[in-house]
Amino acid sequence: MSEYPSSKAPRFVFADTLEGQEDQLRRNPLLRRMREARRVKADDPHRPRYHFVNPEYALNDPNGLCFWQGRWHLFYQARPPEDPRQHWGHAVSTDLVHWQDLPYAIGPGPEDKSYSGTILVEGDRAIAMYHGMGVGNMVAVAGDPLLLNWRKVTGRAVIPFGSRDQPPLPYGVFDPCIWSKGGAYYALSAGIVPFRLGDRHVAANYLFRSRDLEHWDYLHPFVEGDRFTRLGDDGACPYFWPIGDRHILVFFSHLSGSQYLLGDYDTERDKFLVDGHGMFTFGPVFPGGVHAPTAYPDGEGGVIAMCNMNPARPTGKMDNYLSGFFGGTEGWLEEGDGSQFARDWDQVLTLPRRLTLRGRHEVDVQPAGDIASLRSAHRHIGRTVVAPNREVVLDEIEGDAIELNIKVAPKHSSLFEVNVLRSPGGEEYTRICLYHRRGFKYREPLPDDVGANRVVSTALSTVARYESVITIDNSCSSTLPDTLSRPPESAPVLIEPGEPLQLLIFVDRSVVEVFVNGRQCVAVRVYPGRPDSKGVSLTSRGQESTVLSLDCWQMTSIYE
Repeated sequence: MSEYPSSKAPRFVFADTLEGQEDQLRRNPLLRRMREARRVKADDPHRPRYHFVNPEYALNDPNGLCFWQGRWHLFYQARPPEDPRQHWGHAVSTDLVHWQDLPYAIGPGPEDKSYSGTILVEGDRAIAMYHGMGVGNMVAVAGDPLLLNWRKVTGRAVIPFGSRDQPPLPYGVFDPCIWSKGGAYYALSAGIVPFRLGDRHVAANYLFRSRDLEHWDYLHPFVEGDRFTRLGDDGACPYFWPIGDRHILVFFSHLSGSQYLLGDYDTERDKFLVDGHGMFTFGPVFPGGVHAPTAYPDGEGGVIAMCNMNPARPTGKMDNYLSGFFGGTEGWLEEGDGSQFARDWDQVLTLPRRLTLRGRHEVDVQPAGDIASLRSAHRHIGRTVVAPNREVVLDEIEGDAIELNIKVAPKHSSLFEVNVLRSPGGEEYTRICLYHRRGFKYREPLPDDVGANRVVSTALSTVARYESVITIDNSCSSTLPDTLSRPPESAPVLIEPGEPLQLLIFVDRSVVEVFVNGRQCVAVRVYPGRPDSKGVSLTSRGQESTVLSLDCWQMTSIYE
């Protein structure tokens, strides 16, 4: 297996103490360059203020989210100007909200590109397992205070690709994740298995075991009972963690986006027995959709997850989602006013989300981290009746970087609608619609004390359960001629009869992210072309609704 050239990105050797590392970082030339890149790009009207974005170039999959020595570490696929191959970018936070940039963590050599993977925190070290393009799956370790000094185990792929003169391997070698159990390490390698309809396939994850991180034995396919993923899915970017008293496998499909499988870990057979499923992406990945995840346990029974989001309009040299080609890097290292950084960025990360188990088969999702620390100027509206079929523009509520907390009694209205990033004349707006009890109808067993000890028909022994549907529609979000719309992002959400609706809406320039009753989240990219597209309006369709309360905060930058 041939080796590829080592990264040309700046590399540094850091001290072993936190004090020494912090002193070196204050004087680090790469971090000075990153700060300048953020300063120059801050005025871009579509660059988020409180969603994470790579400081100086493109961002792709987030990787290896972990908690190490009191800090959250976020890694992501970055392309340094000197060497625009995939590296692991790096940022650190104490609250999952404010992020401090750090130097690139892992770069190519012997692999061609350093692709997706996970981190296992183990005692006095962190273990990164990731895909090395062209060679196989790699392992690197670090144990310093800020995870700045990484060493690649063996200096080569520990799970290599097969050679051309050998029989085909019974497994795929692709994005891995790693955990430990019973004194051994376990790793999944993402992949696919052929389906009988010719060239179609289904998602798969292959399980390996090792005692020393260097030598890995293939065991078998890991997932059993998957009735949920689609024909054509794959199992990229896997993250396998406990959640409550069960386990969750968060992953990405290049067909249908970011999602998870829920089930039980059979530790004797080393199999994942799946009986539940959920999505983070509810439409196409491109344009403007939720892309790949990273995930890590929060230490309290939940899992923190973040996803990257794709662009929906050209973004300078990094217009990869349209052309599939990354432009040259001439001029990126020149000294000057920093204008070389101005437009070369595209993807952003969602807010961190806390996933928790509700019952056995459902996962709740809420914003994680110290979101409240970003709030500034506050506006409040008390109990208000919204008359049917008339748009109500909220004169004192506006902004392109805001949080909205709206509690509503939808009563018998057909849908409750919130428009954000609305221009005064309605030329641009992004629609957020809650279709109350307009989703699928399920029949579930009655409680045990109803109809007990007597035989009744199926219809009499069940109760109807109606889902609601939350939708973000960006088809009218932009008047810019190069912006691409996507089908409305629509997701099911259970709202119990009589339960008020709570919408947490995060608007951040080109990001709209909506959490509903702590049970569902949808997000899309939007690109208003008018500087006055900052308004908010409400509409109740069919019949009136009652807004119980509405709070709006202007949101500050996570880098200030």
